[in-house]
Amino acid sequence: MSTDKLKVEIEDGVARLILAQPEKHNAFDDAIIAAFTTALEQVGDDGSVRVVVLSGEGKSFSAGADLDWMRRMADYDEAENLADAKALAVMLRTLNELPKPTIARVHGATFGGGVGLVACCDIAVASEAAIFCLSEARLGLAPSTISPYVVAAMGAHNARRYFLTAERFDGVAAERIGLVHMVTAPDQLDTAVDGLISALLQNGPMAIAECKGLIRNVANRSVDAALIEGTAQHIARVRASAEGKEGVRAFLEKRPATWQRK
Repeated sequence: MSTDKLKVEIEDGVARLILAQPEKHNAFDDAIIAAFTTALEQVGDDGSVRVVVLSGEGKSFSAGADLDWMRRMADYDEAENLADAKALAVMLRTLNELPKPTIARVHGATFGGGVGLVACCDIAVASEAAIFCLSEARLGLAPSTISPYVVAAMGAHNARRYFLTAERFDGVAAERIGLVHMVTAPDQLDTAVDGLISALLQNGPMAIAECKGLIRNVANRSVDAALIEGTAQHIARVRASAEGKEGVRAFLEKRPATWQRK
């Protein structure tokens, strides 16, 4: 699955997708978007993968769009731009809806589409020295395809500031506005990520996928009869599943469940 621009490493249930163009600050283009989408689909279907971690080599997480790609896009007509944008939108949706838990390990420059990748992950951990920027307006553009995920993470109120100003902000500010869940000293970033991986590996793989779908289903909905009925049906189905039964039995018998590391 690895390419010279995107590395995929799988070990002990953890898939690490590593943007591997440090000389370009891990900026991405149409080829990387296609490779990234394929890699996500493959790890999503791989039963041995329990957790997915996104990271970048070198000094940056991702500087967003590659400059050469932007030069090519400048000559695209509207139809070509639409096809290009749809490919990026598919990649982001694939990441957002991946049935496996995802962690963004964020350091250094994280601009434009790189912020979108962070917002699509279930958990984002950033170095306090990371620098974020939604830079599109400065280029006469808008963060269109990443906006559903970034606005969901930081809220419309914060988006109204950072989409419009294109100003830079650090990891501490990113945590304050909700873009990332945790901020650490640079030398503690891997320790924090490893702790989250350990916690996720204790939980049922099916249960995690069900939780992710549940959040998407109930978010921003009114608590009405249909939602109450749907959640009741949901837990009834999960309880009756093989994993649900095993988890409850293991708890009552005071033993590790089959998916837990001994």
